[in-house]
Amino acid sequence: MPNQAPLLEASSRVALAAYLHDLGKFAERAALQEDRERIEIHEQSYCRRHEAGGKQWYSHKHAAWTALAWDLIENQFPELVGEDVAPFAAWGDRDADDSVVNAAARHHKPETPLQWIVATADRVASGFEREEFQGYNDQSAESALGHDHFTTRLLTLFEGIRVNSFQQKRADWRYPLKPLSVETLFPQLASECEGKDRNKASAEYRSLWETFKKSLQAIPKSHRGQWPLWLDHFDSAWSAFTQAIPSATWKVKAEVSLYDHSHTTAALATALWRYHHDRGDDLTETGKALADFQRPDWGDDKFLLIQGDFFGIQDFIFATGGETQRQAARLLRGRSFYVSLLTECAALKILETLALPPTSQITNAAGKFLIVAPNTDGTRAKLDQVRRELDQWFLDHTHGIAGIGIAAQPAACNDFLSGKSDGESPFQKLITRLFDQLQDAKARRFDLCGQQPPAPVFDGFLDAFDSAMGVCAIDGRSPATASIPNTSGKYACDLALDQIRVGKQLAHRQRLLVTRSALPGNEDQGLRTPIFGYHVYFTDAEEVSGKFGEQARNGNLRRAWDFGLPEKKTDTLFRGYAKRFINGYVPTFGELNPYDDDRYAGIDSDDHPTPDHDEPKTLTHIAHDDLILNEDHRFKGARALSVLKGDVDNLGRIFESGLARPTFAKMSALSRQMNQFFAVWLPWHCANHAPSTYTVFAGGDDFFLIGPWKSTMKLAADMRKEFTAYVAQNPEIHFSAGLAMVKPKLPIRALGEMGEEALEKAKKRTGKDGVTAFKYTVGWSEFDQLFDHAATLDQLASEFNLSTGYVYGLQYLADMAEDLVSGNARLESSLWR
Repeated sequence: MPNQAPLLEASSRVALAAYLHDLGKFAERAALQEDRERIEIHEQSYCRRHEAGGKQWYSHKHAAWTALAWDLIENQFPELVGEDVAPFAAWGDRDADDSVVNAAARHHKPETPLQWIVATADRVASGFEREEFQGYNDQSAESALGHDHFTTRLLTLFEGIRVNSFQQKRADWRYPLKPLSVETLFPQLASECEGKDRNKASAEYRSLWETFKKSLQAIPKSHRGQWPLWLDHFDSAWSAFTQAIPSATWKVKAEVSLYDHSHTTAALATALWRYHHDRGDDLTETGKALADFQRPDWGDDKFLLIQGDFFGIQDFIFATGGETQRQAARLLRGRSFYVSLLTECAALKILETLALPPTSQITNAAGKFLIVAPNTDGTRAKLDQVRRELDQWFLDHTHGIAGIGIAAQPAACNDFLSGKSDGESPFQKLITRLFDQLQDAKARRFDLCGQQPPAPVFDGFLDAFDSAMGVCAIDGRSPATASIPNTSGKYACDLALDQIRVGKQLAHRQRLLVTRSALPGNEDQGLRTPIFGYHVYFTDAEEVSGKFGEQARNGNLRRAWDFGLPEKKTDTLFRGYAKRFINGYVPTFGELNPYDDDRYAGIDSDDHPTPDHDEPKTLTHIAHDDLILNEDHRFKGARALSVLKGDVDNLGRIFESGLARPTFAKMSALSRQMNQFFAVWLPWHCANHAPSTYTVFAGGDDFFLIGPWKSTMKLAADMRKEFTAYVAQNPEIHFSAGLAMVKPKLPIRALGEMGEEALEKAKKRTGKDGVTAFKYTVGWSEFDQLFDHAATLDQLASEFNLSTGYVYGLQYLADMAEDLVSGNARLESSLWR
């Protein structure tokens, strides 16, 4: 492959210009005390001038603030001055028309082709018809709800979703204007965080701005020399500090954040520029067409929306061999993390093959991702190449058990229009085509019947087995390659050994490096098997590894991801590195006390040697964590686990038709926010309130947890309560869940099957929104009542010293009473009276 670095760097500069086109909205609302003369000069250059009644004024003043704010933070960017700043003009002179900052700030007054590309992407991301965009972003006007652009706080998309109808209601909920944290994920009542005091509102913006500026200094300086690496970090910083800033307030509901609008605009602008660049189009003619109010080229399919979807997740996570049960806890967590890792690396492979920056990736959650690329012959040919490479990797290492389906959907600017309030919009139709394309791709797994099928998976398969090591004791099918740590005479394949290593590293590490070539001397922290050509390493804190500066400077370091959980609910979710919410919570033993010796008494010491405090708990130990110390100082209760599996009801309908006027930015925001409840809040909650719970996987719209039997039932109720608050009390957004009580030594595949069976039963409830436990399905309010009844029964049993047999007798009588009204009653049930 020819050197893609110059093209990737040029694409990254276009992405940054588009990404920060609305930087001024942040700065203006912060009312920065900068040189007012400079603002007036910038107004003349970047804002629209109006004349009436002998007076003149400027609108869209945030564009002038974009230019000013750019100057204030540019020293934290990669180099943007000099000869090599393609596709922009080389400039030591800051007044060059085609400079990067001009492309960003002139999006309401575009003149050059590059400026028109950014302006067009801005309009497309917003989904505006031609006539709507004239007034868009004129922040001198009042918002739709009577506030100005200083005092308006971001609405939540969840409140407005209607699966069954589009009846309008009062918007009561807002997001507080604070950095992203576990706490600020949740909306608040408008009365709690939105007022009409402009000075107070501006002070909140100013505090946020200063914290944002300081956070940029945490990005390692050595990473600025690699555009994609730095841009990935910057995207996470921008997300953490602008996810609660309304992107627009005038004549529209303030329900799209500055982050989501910025990100989608950057992706669209990059693809738009690359479409014309890669085809060798005359940029001057391109600019003329984009500047034409009639939009003559808005029907051309210039974009290619690339979707990826990991299939076979259940089979991948619950694959079993003879040694699986001993390694169950590490394997479950390691395999789940590995699914996210494979998906991230697949997206990275596509981005790098197409020379696209990280901002071209719109979503990546729960084994799915979406990338915006230029729709050219070259793009499609390279995408086919990547698809074949991914297929071959999965066939070689999983023998077809799992894979990543890739679908590509062409789209035109007109396809992103939100349309009118009545009828299906063009963007809704595009979403439907996206869903259909992905389903088709999943049905054509590995393209085995295509013109270029992958190499036969079983060629040389039997010859790969070592007679001394035999078959992998973990997955039960692959050739074993090395011994399993801390076992005698047990062997596994490289992939299984990596999954065990991941499960162990998650309890100790918080960062991950992705490199092109191996890092000598770091084998213990690295995975044995390269993933799609990338080497993956877990790492200590940055102080230990010198911020990985040398690897960044020489281009070997492609990504550096922070996947650590926050310690406090108020901790900002940005710590100088690109954030990936792909790490669930792993319970460890912690500091054991004398009581724990009795709690864990009877556990086979051969299978479970004395644990270190920072070791992950085994499922057998977790099964003992709900035992209760009675008055005789003896532990009592059931030694059992609960498997909890669930997902959001009607998710397809929510995305396809839940929003009255969907746009690309809204879809991106909805996907991001849905994922954050399960991928951010849930692991944090487990770590702090359900510390013996394994998050096998949690993200997107679903979750799979294993914990002590009774505590996990309480966790399910807590999740439902918190999710209701998270979606602004919207009764049309809810999830169903299945609970299964199991013994800890049950094979892990059986755990998955029992959880899935219980969830399927819950999904059959009319209206869904329920939970299945002990093979009974009830609504969540009923589930809460049963918990209250159980607490009352516990209290009465203790107060009157009732025996277990007596309580079971009461339950037996209750079952007889229920049988009488079942319609097929047994005669003996009448004896309950």
